[in-house]
Amino acid sequence: MELARFRDAIARDGYVLFEDLVPEPFLASLRRDIAAHVAACREQQRRNGLGEGMEGAAHHVVGRGDSLDAFLKVSDLDGYIRDFFDGAYILNSYGALNNLPISADTYEHGQRFHRDVRTFSGDFRLMLNMLVMVDDFTIKNGATRLVPGSHRALQRPDEAFLEDNAVQAVGRAGSVLLFDSNLWHSAAPNRTAGPRMALTLTFTRPFFKQQMDYPRLLGEDYTQDARMRQLLGYNARVPSSHDEWYQPPERRMYRPDQG
Repeated sequence: MELARFRDAIARDGYVLFEDLVPEPFLASLRRDIAAHVAACREQQRRNGLGEGMEGAAHHVVGRGDSLDAFLKVSDLDGYIRDFFDGAYILNSYGALNNLPISADTYEHGQRFHRDVRTFSGDFRLMLNMLVMVDDFTIKNGATRLVPGSHRALQRPDEAFLEDNAVQAVGRAGSVLLFDSNLWHSAAPNRTAGPRMALTLTFTRPFFKQQMDYPRLLGEDYTQDARMRQLLGYNARVPSSHDEWYQPPERRMYRPDQG
């Protein structure tokens, strides 16, 4: 897609769909590994008393050396994301979601209209969402609902407006949706007997605080790949000692090119 077309669509509608980006063999690995992450997070949720309304959701799914880690190395959309922010960006959150049939104890929050950045900043872009369709997204299995143009609204539109103007982001497995995080959106009920899996990522400008401190979670030796260190936030950390503060530019915790 030409950058000019991407810019026009993201400014007008708030979202852009890239079709057939992830090949089927990779999708098969993602389905297997998403199920493992969801099961592991489910155990933690229950231990911490969060058993209700969280079924099918896994948060911060990085660091296990599986296909979800490998997906972060895919850079097909890097140019579009950099264009959205007009410069460097980092990973703010990385989740996986299995939108289960409506008879199950589904992840209820995702089915209410919401937006994923809490501070409305107008034309100054703080956050971008990425949704990876690991299964086909259809009307019946709860394809994500989007309200075109609602990323320009300062206040939450009323519920009737959201319901009346929502469209569903249908697409084949392997397609990827990018949308402005100010866009009002929700999951929809899965009225089939099968699962509907997705990866959900958010990206921000480097100065924006990550939902999880990925460098501290993963450790200094997790990767030496320059792009991955930028993406995971290693170049935008807060020093915790004078020794970390007094460093030459190339070794500083917060690098000069991070905005």
